Amino acid sequence: MRKNIKITAAVASAAALALGLGACGTDSDPASKSESGAKADTSKALVVAASPTPHADILNFVKKNLAEKEGLKLEVKEFTDYVLPNTATQNGQVDANFFQHKPYLDDFNAKNKTTIVPVVNVHLEPLGLYSKKIKDVKDIKSGQTIAIPNDTTNGGRALQLLADNGLITLKNGVGSAAKLSDITDKKGLEFKELEAATVPRALNDVDAAVINGNYALEAKLSPAKDSLAVEKAEGNPYANFLAVKDGNEKDPRVEKLAKLLNSDEVKKFIEDTYQGSIVASFGAPAAS
Repeated sequence: MRKNIKITAAVASAAALALGLGACGTDSDPASKSESGAKADTSKALVVAASPTPHADILNFVKKNLAEKEGLKLEVKEFTDYVLPNTATQNGQVDANFFQHKPYLDDFNAKNKTTIVPVVNVHLEPLGLYSKKIKDVKDIKSGQTIAIPNDTTNGGRALQLLADNGLITLKNGVGSAAKLSDITDKKGLEFKELEAATVPRALNDVDAAVINGNYALEAKLSPAKDSLAVEKAEGNPYANFLAVKDGNEKDPRVEKLAKLLNSDEVKKFIEDTYQGSIVASFGAPAAS
């Protein structure tokens, strides 16, 4: 998900204008304030930035089947990168986003001085190792090339998956924070770091690739059926969640959407639609 974004120039211009006016908000302009200063305008649609699959699919299911009964107006904006949804949420261009997990958000906030916070967990997208040339992980050999995501958290997560399956050895204790420099034994393998969204397109050019679950689905790959190796769901810290700018967690529209995203109807939709490639991760609210 990088520079391509399904959003009109008019919306972008409006967002820029909103940014310019944001610093001038007054007590008589409730819509310009955060939750700490005034209530949100609940008559307006809640605009949520989301990755196309499965995030926007899940949100659109909620919009078509559940939102009206709760009195929630929901607008879904599809983004195809991992940066713009957070910057748009921080700047007020959108009200919330749904595309990421906690390790990625922590890293993003630290690097960009943003204040995005999780609201509620929704699902897990297992990271998988795929190949069009190799049928079994045991057949990966010295001299072959594996593509991995180039962002900090998913890159480390990919290396941990490779280590868990005996393809490399990492320094003790680095876990999913691993970098290429933390590999103590590459076992003759070469690595190609690519933007996460482009990794599936590289499958023909490398021997294998570690692909995020949402991008695998977009590429018609099933983590449950097509992967050579896949992350375990149990104890996995990479649940994807609804997120907002700090201070907006109590927006009544956000609370309604959080409730619906953790509903039995959404759980059934995830189970029926993704057949184990995406796993519902309902439970306690995401860690903040």
